[in-house]
Amino acid sequence: MYRVLVCDDDDAILDSIETFLKLEGYEVLKAKNGMEAVKLVRSNEVHCVILDIMMPQLDGLSATLKMREAYNFPIILLSAKSEDTDKIAGLSFGADDYVTKPFNPLELMARVKSQIRRYVSLGSIRTSDTLITTGGLTLDTESKEVTLDGEPVRLTAREYGILEYLMMNMGRVLSTARIYEAVWNEPSFTTEKTVTVHIKKIREKIEINPKDPKYLKVVWGIGYKIEKI
Repeated sequence: MYRVLVCDDDDAILDSIETFLKLEGYEVLKAKNGMEAVKLVRSNEVHCVILDIMMPQLDGLSATLKMREAYNFPIILLSAKSEDTDKIAGLSFGADDYVTKPFNPLELMARVKSQIRRYVSLGSIRTSDTLITTGGLTLDTESKEVTLDGEPVRLTAREYGILEYLMMNMGRVLSTARIYEAVWNEPSFTTEKTVTVHIKKIREKIEINPKDPKYLKVVWGIGYKIEKI
């Protein structure tokens, strides 16, 4: 059974979504603000999150950023704003989908099914509780070991931190600023060169041809990602 976390400060919307999700056979967790949502994903296995943007204490965009520091489950944002700039902002923060209020509950259920199906078909990226694998590249979040085609890869602590963050967000393009903030755990200012130097060293260790990388890709003008293979 898959578990969906729904977060909205409107009780009527929260209860309505819960009803439809349960009819579809999902387990449901509920939260009324971003802080509650973040706490719940840290203590429960979650397969999808439905998250309102405008909420007290911690808004949906900020909650999305916090979740993306460690989790790659699909996040669907809800918002009364329908402008393209709002949708782009939500997706750039790490969301997978964006639904405008008022919405058709059946459409939302279809989106939930689609996102979970995609997430699970990719093995949730994680092949076990601690292993993350793409192609011949495997990272163990418990032992902090990385292997390439079965052979150990020796990384520095910073290099490992960057690779782990990218692999936990498999397929997602992450800016140098986001990588820096997540790995160095401090605000980013002029960080592009620092991250780029580490990326180059990681490539030299995990790529057969660093100039034509198979795993660690650059998306010019945006950032970096680990390719799903």
